[in-house]
Amino acid sequence: MPHIRPIAIAIIRRGENILVFEGHDPIKGETFYRPLGGGIEFGERGEEAVLRELREEAGVELTNVRYLETLENIFTVRGEPSHELVLLYAADLADASLYGVELLNCVEDDGSAFCAMWQPLDYFRAGNAPLYPDGLLELIGQHQP
Repeated sequence: MPHIRPIAIAIIRRGENILVFEGHDPIKGETFYRPLGGGIEFGERGEEAVLRELREEAGVELTNVRYLETLENIFTVRGEPSHELVLLYAADLADASLYGVELLNCVEDDGSAFCAMWQPLDYFRAGNAPLYPDGLLELIGQHQP
């Protein structure tokens, strides 16, 4: 049965770049990007979820975590309808040396590997690829670091 999935994601900036992962929807033929984060577990606060998800997926610790806003994301991926409530948090990497790393090796809950990378916000503003969830790019423009 379809359900609404609550998630928390971290907006981590390096100047005019944002830390994201690349996804691909083969049905739409679309490559897209999204900041790191994931599902909020029952009884877990959004901030706790974003800290846990970044620790589990990327092996990183966050500091200066601050709530920004909630976005509602209704979309189709791989032909399946989805609905998310996305809690957005701005955060900093605790290990400042990671700001100099171009690719960050990460791992999904199922053990599959992926990389996070720094992408310039202008890449998304120019329409080169979508940044999800919808509305995120505009929101980032309202919350300058």
